[in-house]
This record gives sequence, structure tokens and C-alpha cells, in this order.
Amino acid sequence: MGKLAVYKYMSMMFLVAQIIATVFTITALYGGDVSPIGNTARAMLVYILPILIGCNLLLAVYWLVRRRWLFLLLPVVTIACCVPYMGTLFQFRSVDIKAADAKQGLKIATYNVALFGRETSGFMAQDILAEMRRQKVDVICFQEYSNISGDKKNSDSYKEFFPYMCVGRDDMVIYSRYPIKNSKSILFDYTNNSAMWADIDVKGTDIRVFNVHLQTTGINGTLHQAAKMAQSYDVSGSRFLQAIFGNYTLGLMFRAAQANIVANEQRSTEKPVILCGDFNDVPYSYVYNTVLGNMIDGFKECGSGWMHTFRGGKKAVRIDYIFHSPSLKGLSYYTSELTYSDHYPVFMKIAL
Repeated sequence: MGKLAVYKYMSMMFLVAQIIATVFTITALYGGDVSPIGNTARAMLVYILPILIGCNLLLAVYWLVRRRWLFLLLPVVTIACCVPYMGTLFQFRSVDIKAADAKQGLKIATYNVALFGRETSGFMAQDILAEMRRQKVDVICFQEYSNISGDKKNSDSYKEFFPYMCVGRDDMVIYSRYPIKNSKSILFDYTNNSAMWADIDVKGTDIRVFNVHLQTTGINGTLHQAAKMAQSYDVSGSRFLQAIFGNYTLGLMFRAAQANIVANEQRSTEKPVILCGDFNDVPYSYVYNTVLGNMIDGFKECGSGWMHTFRGGKKAVRIDYIFHSPSLKGLSYYTSELTYSDHYPVFMKIAL
């Protein structure tokens, strides 16, 4: 009798865990539909979606082993609902990049170069230029660009391959092999982050290219506060959690407001749009959904394999993107594992 009671108790606990995992996963899938301002907890569930999907997979194995087919439906249906999300991180297709590059179109790249490592020799900027030439890039959008290591050191060499250039706020630059007809900086309040766009004449077709760099995650600020707490011996759990939560949620709110500004600017043009940059946010977040709007995520359209663009620490996450208007068609989408920055450059070939 005792074993039966324990058996039923364990089954009930697993069922409760399954219900919790299902509810949290479905809520997280729609967490990006609400602004983090006033809905912080729901918005932050998006960031643990991979963990929630993993929990559902483990529970599915448990119900399969136990042959509880009715209960197995819960994780199966939940995981099926997550397929579109998983498509933003992994694609099973195989893409021939060389064949795509041979077709007519525009090759664009986005790269957060992290101030070229603050080195002043110009060698790093030259190596990045060599990679862009090798990849046959037509337009490159740089974030965290540095004049000291970049244009002032390499103006002639960059202009030889990219004869056209426009600059946004300090660290935002667009280089182009095609004429730039017009440009605009989009400034954000209370931060050095910004965005910009350039109208580029690609063989008679006007394309508006957006270069975006949204608010950072606030992790560095959190670590700084944690270090100060350790020095002052103020390491209580509540204070530490408050530092983490405060810095990270503040970044969420800044990015949400900036995403709205970029989305409104993008929707105000009738030209075909290519929008790229460092969003500092994950797929299915409020920022991702807001900026994407009715555009197409290039990776979901023509990417392959596992997509991650941030290489800092052990955080292999996707925070750099290239989107485009439905009137354009993607041919290839991939990254190159350059180690000059804590980001990888993202490349996309687009048929006009």
C-alpha cells in the first residue's frame, strides 16, 4: 500500500511539473507581444524559452517511458507550438553560399566590431576589410565603429572597395559599393546607442538600409554592482538579485522604447527596406517582434544550421539580425566566425 501511495504521489508531482512547464512555455511564446514596461515578468519569460522547451522534452521522455499516452500529449503539443520559435535559432535546410553569391542581387553584412579592440595600428580593420572583400559584400553596416582604428587609419583602402560611406552618431557607419543618395541619424534619448538609415541606389533600385544598435543588456553594470557589494561585504541575496533584476529590466525598457522608434521610422517609408544591426535581444522578444513587424527574418527564410551571433563568454545567443521587406527575396544567410569582436558578422545575399 505504501509503494502504491508513493507511486501515485510521484505521478502527481510529474503531472504538476508538466502543467507548470506547459503554462510557462505558452506564456513565454507570447511574452514578446507585450511591452516589458509594466509587464516585466512576462516579457522576461522569453529569455528562458530554450530551458522551458528542454523541460518539456524531458517530461515527454518520462511520459513515453511510462506509456502515459494522454499525458504525453501535453509536452508534444507544447513543443509543436514552439516550432516557429525554434526556426529562429535552427534551420535544417542546406544552402549553397557560392551558388547564391553567383546570382544577381545585393550582398549585405552587419558587424558589431567592438571598437576594433581599441587597437590603433589599423591591422584589425584591414583584416575585417579583407574578409568583406572575400565575402563579396556590397553594403556593410558597422556598429561600435571607431575612427581611431577605422576610417582615419584606413580611409584609402576602404574607399577603394567601398567608395560610398555615411556616418551616424559616432560609432554607426554604413559603407557601400553603390551610391548613397540620402541618409539620416536616429538618436535615442539618455544613451549613446542609436540607429541610422541610408538610401542606396542599387542599379536603379532605391533600397533604404537601416543600421541599428539598441541598448546593451546591462550585464556589465550588474557585474560592477556585484563587485562593489563584494568589496563592501554587502552580499545579501536580496540585494544581489535586486542588482541583477534592476540593471537587466532597465535595459529591457530602454530597448523597447528604441524598438518603437525604429519600427515607426521603418514603416514611414515606401521604399524596400533592409534592416540590420545589433539588437542586444533574443528572437521572439518584444524588441524582435516590434522591429520585425511585417518584414521577413532572413535566417528563417534562407539560413541553415544553428544561428548564434554573440560569442562573449559562454552566451551563444542570437542578437544580431538582418530583416527585409516582403518585396525582396533572400538567397543566403550565414555568419563568419571572426574573432575580432564579441560578435560574429552576419551576411545575407538578397535578390532585388
